[in-house]
Amino acid sequence: MEKEYSNGEITIKWQPKKCQHAGVCVKMLPKVYNPQNKPWIAIENASTENLTNQVKKCPSGALTYFVNP
Repeated sequence: MEKEYSNGEITIKWQPKKCQHAGVCVKMLPKVYNPQNKPWIAIENASTENLTNQVKKCPSGALTYFVNP
């Protein structure tokens, strides 16, 4: 099931079926992505710039984002 997380400026969409568990997200922003937590994405723990830079590096495309209107 796809999930969305928003900070007001952007929304990150996570598609678990695409996730290859490469760990790029956790390594780049461990304060945002923590698989032990529920929810596992705490979007408020990073700037919009850091979030978008990280999402662009997701190798599987499981994480994407869009700018909120």
